[in-house]
Parts: sequence; structure tokens; C-alpha cells
Amino acid sequence: MLNSAEGILLCVVTSEAVLGVLGDTYIALFNCMDYAKNKKLSKIGFILIGLAISRIGVVWIIILQGYIQVFFPHMLTSGNITEYITYIWVFLNHLSVWFVTNLNILYFLKIANFSNSVFLWLKRRVNAVFIFLSGCLLTSWLLCFPQMTKILQNSKMHQRNTSWVHQRKNYFLINQSVTNLGILFFIIVSLITCFLLIVFLWRHVRQMHSDVSGFRDHSTKVHVKAMKFLISFMVLFILHFVGLSIEVLCFILPQNKLLFITGLTATCLYPCGHSIIVILGNKQLKQASLKALQQLKCCETKGNFRVP
Repeated sequence: MLNSAEGILLCVVTSEAVLGVLGDTYIALFNCMDYAKNKKLSKIGFILIGLAISRIGVVWIIILQGYIQVFFPHMLTSGNITEYITYIWVFLNHLSVWFVTNLNILYFLKIANFSNSVFLWLKRRVNAVFIFLSGCLLTSWLLCFPQMTKILQNSKMHQRNTSWVHQRKNYFLINQSVTNLGILFFIIVSLITCFLLIVFLWRHVRQMHSDVSGFRDHSTKVHVKAMKFLISFMVLFILHFVGLSIEVLCFILPQNKLLFITGLTATCLYPCGHSIIVILGNKQLKQASLKALQQLKCCETKGNFRVP
């Protein structure tokens, strides 16, 4: 049984997951409909569809594994459910972070304007950057899957000895670190590009701050809003992987459901929050969502009006 704190946090986690899935489903459907209408798919549209679909899978895996860990922990040590969850998780999580990294790099190269020669070289070779990151993703998978297979085989060999993992803490943590080296690369690249874009926007706002004319004042507000979105993304992104780290540590610490659910809450906060950031930060997505909400409101008003 869960205590009140654990129950409340689990409700929060479930709400975050539902909102995240709804937001990502909306993003994927909007871009798919846009492609069907225009018969053309931009790089950003492709990345948003891939990110939304992969992140829906990530959310479901997080929730499934979380509920099993909380309510049916014996299932993780019996059968092949741990193996299936692990392989699907590795595939989808790497893919999701890869799409996020590509999205951040595209926005960075599109919006920022540095005089640095490396930046100018990258800006002229966006496709080459995309191909390079695709190669990094494949390399990450090739390194990660054999390592995960080794961890799972060792776990199966010692699953009857429940204290094995706790006795081999260093071994477990080292293997987990090696397994996540590839994803760590994408995280670092993603955070660096976000930070550099924030720096560019901040400098641009400072330069325009002295001019309070209508257009520039509006442009300044747009840049400040973009900075807030980027900072929010960075905070959520970091919290996501802090939460994942807490969940991993819970496997080698004495059973603590409250700590595990706290990590789960931090982990699920990012998929929900980032989908909202993407919708609010994209003009087309925002306008379409506002129209949909207005139509729902009108339908609700008409329905209430007809009730005798």
C-alpha cells in the first residue's frame, strides 16, 4: 500500500504522462496533416513528428516500468519483461534525445548569427550535421545494446540472489555509465546549443533595449519570450535525467518507494513540459490549438444552451 505522499506523487506522475502524451499526439497529428495538405515535409516538421512519436513511447515505457516497480516488483525479477522493457527503452530514449538535439541545433543555426568561422561553416552544412548526428545515434546503439545484453544476462544469472545488485554497486553503476555514454553526448550538445542561443538572444535584447520604437519593442518581447522557453527547456531537460538517475539508484539502494516515485515525477515532467513549450513556441501549432479550444468552447456553449 502507498502512503498519502506516495499516492499524491503517483497521481501527479500519471497526470504529467497523460498531458505529455496528449501534447505529443497533437504535435504529431498537426505536422502529419500539414504534410498531407502541402505534400511537403520540412526538416523541422520531420523532427517534430519523430520526436513526438518517440517521446510518446518513452512516456508509456516510463509509466509501465514505474507502475510495475511500485505495485508488482516481483515481475521485474521473473520472466523476460525486464529485458523487453530495457531494449525498447534504450531504442526509444536514444531516438527521442537524438530528435531533441537535432531540433535544438536547427533552431540554433536558423536563429543565431555569430561571426565565428565554425558557426558559419556549420550553418552552410546543416545536412552534413544531420548525417553526422545520425552516425552518432547508430554508434550509440551499437555500443549500448551489447552492454545492456551483458547487464541483463548477469542479472538473470544472479536473480535468485536478491542481494547481488546491492553487493555489486560499483559494477552496476559503471555499466550504467558506459551504457549511457552515447546519450550523454547528445545531452551535452543539446544543452550547449541551447545555452549559445540564449547568449545570442540576450546580447540581441541588450542591443535593442535602448530603442523603444514599436517594432523593436515587439521584437524584444519575442526574443525575451524565446529565452524563457529555452531556459525552461534546459531546466526540464536536466530534471528529466536527474529523475532517471534517481530511478537507477533506487535499484541499488534499500527499497524506497517515495524516492523512486519522486524520481519518476521529475522524469515525467520533461515530456509534458517540453510538448507545451513546443506548442507555445511554434506559431502554427499555437494558432491551431487556440482555434481548436475556441471550437470546443463554442460546442460546449451551444450544448449548454440547448439543455432545457
